This record gives sequence, structure tokens and C-alpha cells, in this order.
Amino acid sequence: MAAMAGSGLSNQTGAAVGALAFPVLGPLGVVAVRQYVAALVLLAVARPRLRGFSRSQWWPVLLLGGVFGTMNLSLYSAVDRIGLGLAVTLEFLGPLTVALAASRRRLDAGCAVLAGAGVVVLMRPRASADYTGMALGLVAACCWASYILLNRVVGRRIPGAQGAAAASAVSALAFLPVGIAVVIGRPPTAGAVLCAVAAGVLSSAVPYLTDLLTLRRVPAQTFGLFMSVNPVLAAVVGRVVLDQGLGTVEWAGISAVVTANALSLATRHRPGPVRT
Repeated sequence: MAAMAGSGLSNQTGAAVGALAFPVLGPLGVVAVRQYVAALVLLAVARPRLRGFSRSQWWPVLLLGGVFGTMNLSLYSAVDRIGLGLAVTLEFLGPLTVALAASRRRLDAGCAVLAGAGVVVLMRPRASADYTGMALGLVAACCWASYILLNRVVGRRIPGAQGAAAASAVSALAFLPVGIAVVIGRPPTAGAVLCAVAAGVLSSAVPYLTDLLTLRRVPAQTFGLFMSVNPVLAAVVGRVVLDQGLGTVEWAGISAVVTANALSLATRHRPGPVRT
């Protein structure tokens, strides 16, 4: 439990620290650095044999790399506009939708309604509403859902973490011109670069390695259930690190989305032991 809590806290803290560099690097620059850090870590851990990949292995890797970069860019752009808590909550709709889409249980249909109600609350019309930021959060959700589905394909075709490492390398290469353009157009400060690198380490390297070890000991259902707290962690970290406060209505919307996911996962039947 401590490892899972640490992973989630590291992920959201990394996003908040990265947001501190927005005034200098912008979301695009921070995401570029994060992609570089993620690629270096995953390549060092997985050591993929890229030359041995076939065409049927490369196409989902390329798609996964594109989705990976788009997901992070849309999320960080949303964080810049609507705050960490709301952005992560909207992004969380991606895996929640994937989990509910394949189910035929009435309870899951009710969970979908509950999550939808939470989104309506978060996106309700008001003078201060930033619909562009909310749309970016939903784009991140779509990307996360695609990321999950593509990861399944990559996992079936490429052993271990080689596929994820190759996809991160593809994404980093795609962001290389972006990083050069940002440096030329907006010369970064040492502090901004350190914040961006810290975001890459805390939001990519630490969660990946921690989750890899955790999933060897904890059932996937328990792991997914614990992930439900990420929007809450994001809201708390956003308040502490970025001074982004949320009102009672926003907390109600976040709670609805979190409860829907937790209730759906908690009531799923675990597979029984295999009899021989």
C-alpha cells in the first residue's frame, strides 16, 4: 500500500513541480523534457532490440508513441488552464471508460451515470469556466484510453517492457525539434529546467519502476482500485504546491468520479484459484 501511495503521490507531485516551469518553458517545453527523461529511463531499464522489430510490431509502437506525447501535452496544457485537480479528474475518465465499456453489469451502468454526473458538475456553465482547458482534459482522457488499448496490443506482440521503451523513444524523438525551438525562442533558466527534469523523474521514472514492482505482488484489481485516489491526490497536491484551491462543488464532482471507479472495481469478482 505504501508503494502504491508513494507512486501516486510522486506522479501528481511531479506534475505540480513541472507546472512551476510553465512561465518559462510553457507546457510544451515541460512535456518535451518529460518525454526525454521517460525515454532515457525506459530505454535503460528495458533495453529494447529495435532492429529486431517487425512491421507488425512497429506500427502499434509508433501509434503508442504518438498517443503518449499527445496525452502528456494535453494534460499539462489543461493543468495550465484549469488546475491540477480538475485536469487529472477529467483525464481519469479515460481508464474509467475503458473499464466500464466492456461490462454489462447494471452496477457499472450506474457507475457510468455517477461519473457522468460528476463531469457535468465539473463542466457546468459559469462565468469563470475555461472550456478550452476542460476540452484538453477530455483529450487527455481519450489519449489515456487509447494508451491502455494500444499497450495491450504492444504487450502481446513485444516481450517485457521493450515496446513501452521503444514508444517512449519515438515520442522523445518527435519532441526533439520542439525542445530545440523552445530553447531558442525562450531561453530557459536553470530552475525551470530542474523543475521539468524533476517532473520527468517523479511523473515517469518513479511511478513506472514502482508500479512494475508493485504489480508483481498486488492483484491488478487492488492496484486499479488504489489508482482511484489519484484525482484526490492531484487536488491536494495542487492546493499545497500550486495554491490551486477547489470549491465544494468541484470536490463533489471529483468525489463522484472517484467513487464510480472505486465502486466498479471493488465489486468485481476476482478469479478463483486454478484447480488441477
